[in-house]
Amino acid sequence: MGLFRKIIGQTRKPEGFLGRVMLKGMNMGHAAMADWGFSQLPPVTPAKAVDLGCGCGRNAGELLKKYPQAHVTAIDYSELSVARAKAGNRAAIAEGRCEVKQGDVSDLPLPDSSFDLATAFETVYFWPGLDRCFGQVARILKPGGIFMICNESDGMDDTGKKYEGIIEGMKCHTAEQLETALKSAGFSKVTSVHHPSRPWITVIAGK
Repeated sequence: MGLFRKIIGQTRKPEGFLGRVMLKGMNMGHAAMADWGFSQLPPVTPAKAVDLGCGCGRNAGELLKKYPQAHVTAIDYSELSVARAKAGNRAAIAEGRCEVKQGDVSDLPLPDSSFDLATAFETVYFWPGLDRCFGQVARILKPGGIFMICNESDGMDDTGKKYEGIIEGMKCHTAEQLETALKSAGFSKVTSVHHPSRPWITVIAGK
């Protein structure tokens, strides 16, 4: 396997030196897409928010900025990602505004009906069974809570399909596939937005 494939393969669960390289690249490379996703959120004032598959914690930090009244929890199943997210949000953690935990989205270590907002940036590609994982997200959201998914691939672009063939366990979903799975998991009022010039999608579901 070439170096490029080894680095790209770290997308799913960053580990070791190559994982650190990947996390740094993801932090910079996905910022514009994530900011576009944030701009699609409806007006909300969450008391508690959670970023699922938080990576290095950049988007958890953006949640803290966007909602200064909120407590933000960040979850990732990569030990390295958790360490980086803690380092990147150390001030908010010290202030008691942020918590970073290691966990699997198919069995979230979080209490029922405890969050107003959940976000997932560039991560559902790797979730092991959308119905089960989306069911877990529905479980931890309060009634009326919002779940936002933001993906760089709309499931039909050539780049996304290329990486599906390189990265083990990766599956790029269309907005329609995500909407169907969300409704099956108990979400309602599911809407999607496609970026006007890029294959980026944001899907927003209400509980």
